[in-house]
Amino acid sequence: MGDISCSNGISNGNGVHGKELPLNGYRKSCWYEEEIEENLRWSFALNSILHTGATQYQDIALLDTKPFGKALVIDGKLQSAETDEFIYHESLVHPALLHHSNPRTIFIMGGGEGSTAREILRHKTVEKVIMAELESREEAYDVIIGDLADPIEGGPCYKLYTKSFYEFTPYRSILLHLQHFKTDVVPYSAHIPSFADTWGWVMASDSPFVLNADELDLRMKHKIKGENRYLDGKTFSSASTLSKAVRNSLDNETHVYTEGTARFIYGHGSAYKNNHG
Repeated sequence: MGDISCSNGISNGNGVHGKELPLNGYRKSCWYEEEIEENLRWSFALNSILHTGATQYQDIALLDTKPFGKALVIDGKLQSAETDEFIYHESLVHPALLHHSNPRTIFIMGGGEGSTAREILRHKTVEKVIMAELESREEAYDVIIGDLADPIEGGPCYKLYTKSFYEFTPYRSILLHLQHFKTDVVPYSAHIPSFADTWGWVMASDSPFVLNADELDLRMKHKIKGENRYLDGKTFSSASTLSKAVRNSLDNETHVYTEGTARFIYGHGSAYKNNHG
């Protein structure tokens, strides 16, 4: 679940499984630390540990952090934080739904804490949303949103990033270099403060993405209930204008994810740790 350390001796969440632990006596010295990669760590101060526990597949922690409010951590990786989750979820959901002329049925791969569904249900045309961690039915959807946990070695989600998964499902066209299989592909990005990183998404369709910033704003006005806090037409236009270095990296990428050649986010899931002592 990442490392929780306090100067007065609380460490790694010991003794807090399933129980809230206020940290009033340690407010100046309790920190959550996440290992991004070897030689690089990201940490922030805590108000309290709301919950720690484990499922069959994942370690879970719910933390009340000083800079980002309540935060969900899965297998030692921060997934969502109260103060800036709207940046991630508005960016994830609205570009795809706005570019669809009449999105009615939506499938969410993952989406555990519910914020993806919240943003989808703001669209006035949406009639049906299916949110599933594992989905076996063969059914067509107007829009498919992937909001998956990180592909950590030993975690439950890494196979959902591989070629075999997309060949097995009705969505076999979603592969490395989606432009080989779809008419138009748009990568875009946004900085997520609680992730300490710039996050990226890829949007793909059989039809070209032709809406400009003003047209996106007009669709937001008529199709979405309420106002976005982060995303508007100009923001998306900026987000989809990637730097030269990133464009070159994407153009030169040739690796295809398979179960045997998957690349993992740094760290290990609970299943890996259970199997490797």
